[in-house]
Amino acid sequence: QVQVVESGGGLVQPGGSLRLSCAASGFAFSRYWMVWVRQAPGKGLEWVSSIWSSGLTTHYIDSVKGRFTISRDNAKNTLYLEMNSLKPEDTDEYYCNAKNLAGWEYWGQGTQVTVSS
Repeated sequence: QVQVVESGGGLVQPGGSLRLSCAASGFAFSRYWMVWVRQAPGKGLEWVSSIWSSGLTTHYIDSVKGRFTISRDNAKNTLYLEMNSLKPEDTDEYYCNAKNLAGWEYWGQGTQVTVSS
């Protein structure tokens, strides 16, 4: 049974930090590239960051470069997103997404991040 479970969201003041985690099971995590996306109420999905299966290649949307760091631990089947210097505009539901070249794709249920004073 495939499971993708995000955690670590919450309420934080501007300038604060959060670390999101995404625990995966039921599929070959180390063979998937992993993506963080976010979505505000009433808006579409926005790609935030991605990491290749090896963990050696990462990409970020310009608005989070220098503030967010994506990483993965293939031994623990877990994806992370370290978020620093958070801004109110980072407030969104954050989702973890797993993809492989064969077209298989899995999603988590999301974790809410709210940046507010």
